[in-house]
Amino acid sequence: MNRSHKPRTATTPHPTENLPHLANMDRRQRRAAETRLRLFRCALQLFALRGFPNVTVEDITQAADVGKGTFFNYFESKEHVLGVMAEIQLGKVREAAALAEHGEQTIQATFRHLFHRAAEEPGRSPDLARALISCFLASQAVRRLIEHNMKEGRRIVAGIVAAGQKRGEIDPRLKKEKVAIQVLQAFMGTVLFWSLHEDPPLDAWIEDSFQHFWRGVALSGEKQKP
Repeated sequence: MNRSHKPRTATTPHPTENLPHLANMDRRQRRAAETRLRLFRCALQLFALRGFPNVTVEDITQAADVGKGTFFNYFESKEHVLGVMAEIQLGKVREAAALAEHGEQTIQATFRHLFHRAAEEPGRSPDLARALISCFLASQAVRRLIEHNMKEGRRIVAGIVAAGQKRGEIDPRLKKEKVAIQVLQAFMGTVLFWSLHEDPPLDAWIEDSFQHFWRGVALSGEKQKP
């Protein structure tokens, strides 16, 4: 799979970015949502460059060219900025669930697409991935914030697994909740190892991890439905 592209900074949106909180909004609401997203992206850039503990709210507002008061209109603290990351990732899980529900592609293709979509944000740079991981490990507030969204993500992924079992693509003997946890473990472990080694690109690591994951949950050829 060739997904080569120019490196992106944390402030650059992906071409595929489609955030649910920007949909069905009027101009004023969209402008507010875009300001919130800009604060998030500037914060990520600073976290990657300096490390989470060394970045202040004032640093973030200066980078985003907004007043300090504006920051607190959207976030309680710099820790809460990372909630936007969780929203983005959860939106991609919901996108995968919609693809599975419509049945326009196989569950295998749906999961493969999800693995690569979820890698877009941390894949911007190894420094960013390491900064995010360190934030999760060091801050209880961040962990609580992320865990809420991860719990919902696991529930949705379990639904995709159930759809795969119903279609005869995933082994029905497997517990869907445990497979959902395996998805998160495979993805997060891959990002961690890539952030330490940096080469090859994250997409190559993700593709390899996905293939191993799928071989572990898929029905063998002789058991699959024709």
